[in-house]
Amino acid sequence: MARGFKRRDGRYAAKLDAVERGLVVGLMEQVLELIAPTQPDPVRGGQAGGPGDGAQGADGLDEFDQIVAGLGGIGMGVSLSAEDQVPELGGSVPQPRDPALDRIFPTANRQDEQVAAEFRRLTEDGLRSRKAANLSTAIAALSGLQDQKVSLDQEEALALLVALTDVRLVLGERLGLRADEDFDLLEEKARSLPNDDPAVYALAVYDFLTWLQETLAHALTP
Repeated sequence: MARGFKRRDGRYAAKLDAVERGLVVGLMEQVLELIAPTQPDPVRGGQAGGPGDGAQGADGLDEFDQIVAGLGGIGMGVSLSAEDQVPELGGSVPQPRDPALDRIFPTANRQDEQVAAEFRRLTEDGLRSRKAANLSTAIAALSGLQDQKVSLDQEEALALLVALTDVRLVLGERLGLRADEDFDLLEEKARSLPNDDPAVYALAVYDFLTWLQETLAHALTP
């Protein structure tokens, strides 16, 4: 069973088994591909940030490597790809610009699309690079582990906090969660569905990510 983050001796410790880490890493890899599909990994001399790249840790990670290799790029059964969304999940129909990108990179001016487009042109590449760096750092921190103990330094903890925000934004968009009441409505709908329904599982994943992020944010608070 997972244990949330706590601050210990200047580091941030939690307990996540290989399946739980595989879930989080798989989803972060998908978001990394969404925002930086062809850019090189700007963190610690890494290579191009695509699915599976961040899951390669130190030698001897057989259990974790096998789990991540079996993800097939869908984050343990939850796909964040726009093309894979189905009506039951409340996902959006694919559009020329993925709506999930507008959740991660919100428009600067909703009244003037031309101004918003120019602002996006000037700033989005830099934001993509920074978010990709946070995702890559978080993926590396969760991948290179020999057991269930997660221990992060300040830089890794902050990167994971931001990365979890971006994963939750994308998953929330796929689920149709754009306001507080949307989550309540979707939870109510999920109660009438069988336990193996994708919507039930996706909501459980969203809850897990929210809990994990909250414990990390609390641990980071002085």
